[in-house]
Amino acid sequence: MYRWEITRAALAQRVFAIVRSRTYDEASATADTLLSAGITSLEISLTTPFALEAVTTLSRELGDDAVIGAGTVLDGASARMAVDAGARYLVSPSLDAEVIRTGHRYGVPVFPGVSTPTEMVRALELGADAVKLFPASAHDPSWLTEVRAALPQMPVLPTGGVTVDSAPEWIAAGAVAVGMGTALSEGDRDTVAKRAADLLVRLEEAAPGRPAMRGGAELFED
Repeated sequence: MYRWEITRAALAQRVFAIVRSRTYDEASATADTLLSAGITSLEISLTTPFALEAVTTLSRELGDDAVIGAGTVLDGASARMAVDAGARYLVSPSLDAEVIRTGHRYGVPVFPGVSTPTEMVRALELGADAVKLFPASAHDPSWLTEVRAALPQMPVLPTGGVTVDSAPEWIAAGAVAVGMGTALSEGDRDTVAKRAADLLVRLEEAAPGRPAMRGGAELFED
């Protein structure tokens, strides 16, 4: 798959789940719960013990049924290891040129972390496939509306503090997708399944008919 195809698949639901756990077993259980709930894009944070093993296992077992990425990728070495483990996309809390170069060298999209318009523009100059607004809790959806008035080409992924209630507000403000951790995965399987189903409907209603990506990525539409 090309980078734009992976990006389309990773952000198709307008939400990607973040799995950050204290143990490998806990991460595996959380991932299983989210996948069973219908979430098709998961980011396994490299802060999780044996995170790369989890990426490998999930990627091998799920194939094209889900898009498994690696998160908290801080440098080129980590990026290469994540790609070798089978990560289909890379996410970082910071903006590092080598992470982007490494991901792109192997055909993997990269979503670096930014917090200002200056960093957003720099990320696009470096070739970022989308930018992760982090932490989103430091901003408000109205802030994104104002920024995108000046930078309408910017594909933004608010992450960090996004809740079930605020996620549709971010999408309505122009975000192409949101990243969510425990706000999405907390609870038993039935609770997570209901939450995920309700959220997916609300995210679609927040931007009816709008493709998950804009600009050249409108080619992603079926």
